[in-house]
Amino acid sequence: MRVVLLTMMLCWALGPGGVAAQVPADSKAAPLSADPALEARVLKIAEELRCLVCQNETIAASQADLAKDLRQQIREQLTQGRTQPQILEFMSQRYGDFVLYRPPLQLSTVLLWAGPFVLLLVAAGVLLVNIRRRDPSTEPAPLTPAELQRAQRLLDDAGDPT
Repeated sequence: MRVVLLTMMLCWALGPGGVAAQVPADSKAAPLSADPALEARVLKIAEELRCLVCQNETIAASQADLAKDLRQQIREQLTQGRTQPQILEFMSQRYGDFVLYRPPLQLSTVLLWAGPFVLLLVAAGVLLVNIRRRDPSTEPAPLTPAELQRAQRLLDDAGDPT
């Protein structure tokens, strides 16, 4: 019985329209480079660049098509003899400083660097203003004699278990 089931599963997977037939021939991974040192340099530079599609990943970690193209472009530029700073400058000129994971401190990027601190100071200022605006005379009014008697009765009834 097991042999029949295994044979049927194998025929389904390898037959027309089966799992093996659904995998396109061109989707197999092509070797990137025969030189591991070149690949290490590509990944080092790719970790300095932000994926423009994912925006929260480096192009080294991203599997987006644009990230793959950018890694290939880095690879080509390295084989042409360009250095890491030259490649980063090229990418920055082409895609703007946003592509850099650590953008330089310039007038146009001050908000990126100082923004979190400015927001924290604004929030602290708003909190301080709200605390100072509180009216200290908003304490509750004292209880009337009738309310005191009623409260005393409730406390007495709660303390008496019968």
